[in-house]
Amino acid sequence: MKTKITTFVAAFAFMYGYSQENPAMDSQMKIYSNKIDSILVSEKSKMNVELNEVDKNFKEKKISSEEKQKQRTEIATKYEQIINEKVDGEKGNLEEATKELVKNTVINSHDPKYKIGLGTYNGKLRFFGKKEKTPKDYLHSVRLSMSFIGVNLTSKDEPFRFYSKDSDVKNTVYNSVNFSLRYEDQIGGYESPIFYRLGLGMRNDYYTPKYGKVFSQEDQQLIVNEFTKGDLKKTGLYNIYVYVPVEFRFVLNPKYTEYQGVTYLDNRKSQLSLVTGIYGGVRTRSTIYNKYSTEYSKKIVEREKVMQGVNDFVCGAKLGIGYGGFNLFIQKDFTSTFNNNADLKKKYALQIGVEIVSVDF
Repeated sequence: MKTKITTFVAAFAFMYGYSQENPAMDSQMKIYSNKIDSILVSEKSKMNVELNEVDKNFKEKKISSEEKQKQRTEIATKYEQIINEKVDGEKGNLEEATKELVKNTVINSHDPKYKIGLGTYNGKLRFFGKKEKTPKDYLHSVRLSMSFIGVNLTSKDEPFRFYSKDSDVKNTVYNSVNFSLRYEDQIGGYESPIFYRLGLGMRNDYYTPKYGKVFSQEDQQLIVNEFTKGDLKKTGLYNIYVYVPVEFRFVLNPKYTEYQGVTYLDNRKSQLSLVTGIYGGVRTRSTIYNKYSTEYSKKIVEREKVMQGVNDFVCGAKLGIGYGGFNLFIQKDFTSTFNNNADLKKKYALQIGVEIVSVDF
């Protein structure tokens, strides 16, 4: 019964929120809210007296557990009817809205459109509800995604040569991670299989030289040479970028649903998609990292800011295919990662990645 009483207050909280978008309802809603508050306080007080009496009789073993539950249900039903009858006398349209929320939220609904919570601020009930999404709402979204990527370095003459043996750095399956927050919306009508994406992301690439060598800076040059300071444990060069992706998603096997007489592409279903796009970004930081040991120390860590040899800007293209939340893609930088001040055989980044973490807001 407490939940049922709570629902009436929550219904008015919702109606009041709606009235903020409809000024004509605002003043009336304030009056209705005060009247309903009075009804709830009064009837709840009476109901608690009767419920306490039932609990007392049960503790004194005057009634069985089954009889206790039966009496509590009868009392709750009685006061629910009283509240509804008093609401009836206030305003017809308000009563209909309130009863509908009571019905959907408390009485017969196992999948309510609204959720209700109690706030501690001033001890008042607050409405934390969120309206149930329709198929139209699922056609646009804000999503946070994370991708794990393997970055290879290629030459300008062989831009798509994966895992080149001539590269100065190791070819690994995973040496980069991307985070992006992006907005997606549909292009065309509700049945269109085409979507666009705009976002903001961060990219962190990590390059490790082959054969136990390290990156170093000498005479205004970024080079790879032998390490002579001790026993090398870990080494690499980090490039961190902030970038903006612009993408298009084409649903290859669209599925549809009908809602209130309108047909929509059902974006809740797992569907096969082709993704293509471009991106551009700016380098925010580059660091050479060396971790090694000597006969005097088991752990020495050096970090050196890269001052030359790395380009400040990056742009490229992306092509991928995905199903549901799983996406496999290739990214190719049009600009070289390393410039003429870097003594490296391969300077252009080619990435193969998988997007496996995605959170919708």
